[in-house]
Amino acid sequence: MRFPGFETAWEKKSVGKVISIKSDKYNPDTDESEFSCIELESLSQGTGELLLTFSSKNQKSTKNVFNSGDVLFGKLRPYLRKFYLVDFKGVCSSEIWVMNSTVFNPLYLYAYVQSNRFLSLTEITSGSKMPRADWNLISASVIRYPKEFKEREKIGDLFRLVNERIHTQSQIIKNLQSLMLGLRQRIFSQQLRFKDDEENEFPEWTKVRLDNLTSKTDKKNKQNIQYPIYSINNKEGFLPQSEQFEGMDSNERGYDISLYKVINKNTFAYNPARINVGSIGYSGDLENIIISSLYVCFKTKDLLEDKYLRQYLNTFQFNKDVLRYSEGGVRQYLFFENFSKIKIPLPAIKEQTKIANFLSALDEKMEREKEILAQYRQQKKYLLHNVFI
Repeated sequence: MRFPGFETAWEKKSVGKVISIKSDKYNPDTDESEFSCIELESLSQGTGELLLTFSSKNQKSTKNVFNSGDVLFGKLRPYLRKFYLVDFKGVCSSEIWVMNSTVFNPLYLYAYVQSNRFLSLTEITSGSKMPRADWNLISASVIRYPKEFKEREKIGDLFRLVNERIHTQSQIIKNLQSLMLGLRQRIFSQQLRFKDDEENEFPEWTKVRLDNLTSKTDKKNKQNIQYPIYSINNKEGFLPQSEQFEGMDSNERGYDISLYKVINKNTFAYNPARINVGSIGYSGDLENIIISSLYVCFKTKDLLEDKYLRQYLNTFQFNKDVLRYSEGGVRQYLFFENFSKIKIPLPAIKEQTKIANFLSALDEKMEREKEILAQYRQQKKYLLHNVFI
């Protein structure tokens, strides 16, 4: 895949002939200057985003100095794909390569280190527990690149635009997340109230224990029927077990599924050891599936709208109550006996519906924006694969 108008054959040279890594050292004990310091954990995995910086004066070990236009690449555990194009002067961890080139402009170099052509070179590592990419092997490898500067410039600009759009889309999602957080706080603290269809006030809220609003379900798969097997995680909720665990479910692993729990429509289920990190799901239209007997399963009663409860489960107050009622030593558990002691704010059922519909619409908006982001990232992956040969 090339830009129109460029037909000159690409150059072939060893990586070390066109890309170099710097090791200019900064020592806080002898250098009076203070810079922003980038550690490996400062770089987001696979996105090229800078998460945080530290003061170089607080660092005791020797660091590598970088300048605007240098490309940073994490050599420790290179499969994490931590990279960043800097636009300021600073210092970084010695576990990060400071890369530059006298042949490539910074944008082209930055795009190249994200391509599979470069990343495949980092797969040969030294060390077992703490694998590191080997620059000696990488520098001796052959690289192909456009001979004409203008073609390299166009490629760099292309990926700059792609990265900017991805960054913008990520920011849209972050803004929506902040909006959702604020709205949930205001709604469930009753700072923001809804009115009925005639613009009248709804009745005052009450606080009711979950044992008065939910009932536990424990139907076992006693006949050992080969129902689809699901798990629950803190992102998707209910998820086919084969997608969660390396393409294999309990049937393929030879587990006894007769004690698994049968799940039908509109059922909640959570992992009592992981509900503190959001491991709770709602089956919705799923039915005749089974999950591990370790999960706690329940349904709501008529006074509680399912969608309303799903929204409340994402609040700070609920998470605070989860910690308050959990029991155990090294690992904390929240079984149904204690879960049911939690009190939740309860509006009239019609106000619950209005709240749930309002917040659910924002959730749907969030999912659409996430899908768009995934498409942009897939587009970038496709371009990286087809541009760099």
